[in-house]
Amino acid sequence: MKPAEKVKVAVVGASGYTGGELLRLLAGHPRMEITAVTSEKSAGSTVASVFPHLASLLSLSFEALAPNAIAKRADAVFLALPHTKSLAPVADCLAAGKRVVDLSADYRLKNPALYETWYQTPHTRPELLREAVYGLPELHRSEIRTARLVASPGCYPTAAILQLAPLVAHGLLRPETIVIDAKSGVSGAGRSPALPYHFPEAHESVEAYKVGQHRHIPEIEQELNALASRRSRENAIMIAFTPHLLPMNRGILSTSYCRLKKPVDAAELRALYRDYYKGERFVRLQEGNSSPNPRHVRGSNFCDVAVFADTRAGWVVTVAALDNLVKGAAGQAIQAMNLMLGFPEEMGLLSPGVFP
Repeated sequence: MKPAEKVKVAVVGASGYTGGELLRLLAGHPRMEITAVTSEKSAGSTVASVFPHLASLLSLSFEALAPNAIAKRADAVFLALPHTKSLAPVADCLAAGKRVVDLSADYRLKNPALYETWYQTPHTRPELLREAVYGLPELHRSEIRTARLVASPGCYPTAAILQLAPLVAHGLLRPETIVIDAKSGVSGAGRSPALPYHFPEAHESVEAYKVGQHRHIPEIEQELNALASRRSRENAIMIAFTPHLLPMNRGILSTSYCRLKKPVDAAELRALYRDYYKGERFVRLQEGNSSPNPRHVRGSNFCDVAVFADTRAGWVVTVAALDNLVKGAAGQAIQAMNLMLGFPEEMGLLSPGVFP
């Protein structure tokens, strides 16, 4: 491939918040060119009419999804469709010989029975689950490089897994003690209108939802258990996970509490995290008493992580913050596609967050 040659990419389901963020980031990518965008709701409308902030940057119009037609105009495809809607389009794109990053949950869970339990529909392409790679580069970088299909992680799982991975990988956690308290901005619920996200309902309000029933639970457990199994075959990790809706546009703050098998002081824990994430461009460790804040990563592909030892109560507390639309979705998907295409992993993703 010539240095100046660009890879043609399509964005399927591009009129939602995640799709719009993909378009924003790809518009500035030096080696990817958007050649097709689809939306069933906005077919026929220009990108600028749906996303005025992209006016003059993209001259494309949305079209209805026709996988074979899209495949003729793109070398790689991002799918930002709702959960359960990507099963067939992903298979069609792969059959056409395209590299695919799917941002839905349809190919994240390796066990099709688990998918059916949590998403209330049978998995119609279980054979593809065997080759789908979970798209968290910090854990699966080498597999992503050679993958045809990457299942991009959910926003909550990205934060939860990154904040806990060093402890799990080193076998330090008591697996039955993990509690995750996570909070998300309203954009995490998607762009379709619904009463809980109406301004008077969400403003000046904080509410827990889907307590113990959130669909991201099996995803977090799958990846943490895979990490743990590399070290031992002890009891499986089972988490207590409670998400909350915050009255802000974007961002996630995830706080986890767990007990260790043996005492480890704060200095040792921070040294462990520094070593584990050494060289990771998009994981920023907080030092001392500094704690991550979603406002410091807004608009960026960074995940800020901190670890604390509550020696009085005997708990280890970890905190992670990320932008649910970037490192939690579109940015991470581009990070994976960069790897799949042989580009530098950070290409097009090094813009700092927006402040204030």
